Order: sequence, then structure tokens, then C-alpha cells
Amino acid sequence: MRVVIIDDDSFVTTSLETILSAEDDVDVVAVGNDGTEALALYREFEPDILLMDIQMTEMSGLDAAKTILSSYPSARVVFLTTFADDEYIMRALKMGAKGYLIKQEVASIAPALRSVMAGQSVMGSEVLEHVGSIISNRVQQEGSGLNEGPGRNNKLSPLSEREFEIVQLIAEGLDNKEIAGQIYISEGTVRNHISTILTKLNLKNRTQLAILYYQSE
Repeated sequence: MRVVIIDDDSFVTTSLETILSAEDDVDVVAVGNDGTEALALYREFEPDILLMDIQMTEMSGLDAAKTILSSYPSARVVFLTTFADDEYIMRALKMGAKGYLIKQEVASIAPALRSVMAGQSVMGSEVLEHVGSIISNRVQQEGSGLNEGPGRNNKLSPLSEREFEIVQLIAEGLDNKEIAGQIYISEGTVRNHISTILTKLNLKNRTQLAILYYQSE
């Protein structure tokens, strides 16, 4: 995979370049120090993955990613930052970022990039701890949106109406028992539906379902 690394700390870019270049399947094609360089380097190299910090001088990683994704919707942007901030995580998910990793989890970076190349969205372990609170806060502030049908986006279009309803309830943070009570089916049926949904969408778990739901808005 061809990777561009962007971080305003040159020590970080050097360290990441050294660590990732040691992997047989990673080619670091360029490094940069702020969002404006990210734009230029992405246009020049069109890498498989843009690995980028969020808080930087000149232009933030979030602003750079928004611009890049507007021109290159299939771009694989993975944020690598020090902060598992709820607002940053939600903005990253909504704009279509493929990952949100924490710098301290260095050993997980290369495997995460491989998962992104395989079509998965990735979150650092610390970030995953925030997902539940993000979902809960979002539901309280904006409501569940259960009146909206599955045809409103492409990512979830393979799902039936019942399957989409279950995804929405998962995104609200409900467990299988609560979902069963909400839509008047058995827990076993809920489990079967979730298994089918994960297969259809090529996902591994409920967290990825919730992430995909919010990315699809």
C-alpha cells in the first residue's frame, strides 16, 4: 500500500515513516507537516491511504480531509491523533474517514491500515470506548430518525426494512434483548438478523454497524 503521512511534529513523521517502511507491504511515498501539504501531496501521489494528524498549524487534518474527500470520494483517510475527542470522532465518521487511531497505540497502526485496505473502518481501542457515549449523546440531541427508510443511502441499501430498523436500534446503543422488546421479535431472531446484516455489509461486529450507520447520513 502507498501511504502519505501528515503530522506537524517532524519527530512523529520520521518515526512513523521508519516504522511503516519496515513493513513489507507498506511504501511511504511522502510526508508533510500540515493540512495544506496534505492537499498538495494527495493530489500529487493519490496514495492508497492518507495517514494524518488532526490538530495542525495552517490547516487542520479535518479541514484537509473534508476538501480531499469532496474531490476524491473514495480516498482512504485515517486520522492518527493524541486525542480521542468525541466531537473529532463524530466529524471524522460523518465526513467518511476510514479510521481514527491513537498515536500511543503504535503497534496497531500497520494492522489497521491493512484492514482499511481490505475495506474495513478501523478505530483505536481508546476510541472505541467513546463510541457508546457518542451514540447516546447523538440520539438524545437529535433523535433516532427511525422514520427514515433504508433507501436513503447507498451503504445500507442492501438491507431490508426490518434489517435497517435493527441497525438503527443498534446505533442507539440497544442490546439484543432491548431490540427484541422494541420491535416484538425474539432475541434469537434478532441475533439471526444481525448475523445476516454483518454478512451483507461485510462487517465484523455491532460497533462497525453503528459506525457505518452514522457515516451513511
